[in-house]
Amino acid sequence: MLGIKRLGLLAALVLVGVAPAAAAQAAAQPSTQDTQYLQAIHQVNLFEITAGDLAQQKGQDQGVKDLGAMLKTDHTQLDQTVQQTASQLGVELPNEPSADQQAVIDKLNNASGADFDRLWVTSELAGHVQAIQATQTEISQGSEQSVVALAQTALPTLQAHYDELVQLANKLGIPVPQTSASGTPSPGGTGTESPAPGGGTESPAPGGGTESPAPGGGTTETPAPSVS
Repeated sequence: MLGIKRLGLLAALVLVGVAPAAAAQAAAQPSTQDTQYLQAIHQVNLFEITAGDLAQQKGQDQGVKDLGAMLKTDHTQLDQTVQQTASQLGVELPNEPSADQQAVIDKLNNASGADFDRLWVTSELAGHVQAIQATQTEISQGSEQSVVALAQTALPTLQAHYDELVQLANKLGIPVPQTSASGTPSPGGTGTESPAPGGGTESPAPGGGTESPAPGGGTTETPAPSVS
């Protein structure tokens, strides 16, 4: 009987120890901001990997081909970290680009020659502005340290991509979309729709929506990257 009582007491102590751990795990669920950023940047990566392939296959200018290869490599590496972080936090990621992103991919598939180069560069410029804004918002408003750290690592890469795209646009004579006071890209007179990878023709955030450039954040927190 004494042995049974001791076992019962031991079991009770184990359960007492498990309960706070379970509660702590439940309390550690990522915020909406962190969750939306992981999902949005994952979809950006999915788009960029596909768009990078298309640039290498269909680009007329060698600069488009080379930059497409770089974007594919960098976004593939970035997405490995995104998937690892999401898995650790129990965040479910989309398994394909958004409908708006797919619409851009379809347009790229149907374009060729100089028209393809122009469409690719303009859509990439718009998309990287939005990805940078979303990442800046995560850095300033995110609460899960692992997601904030991911954003801090991603930001220099995204900025470098944007700078390369601006240089390529200038080389090819493709107008660079201007940015408004809120940091949202406005049409640069290209005459071609250039939706961001994460949204429609109004250049919404990678996570969607036309009024806020980043998931969970406002425009005043996320100035657009400077155009070199």
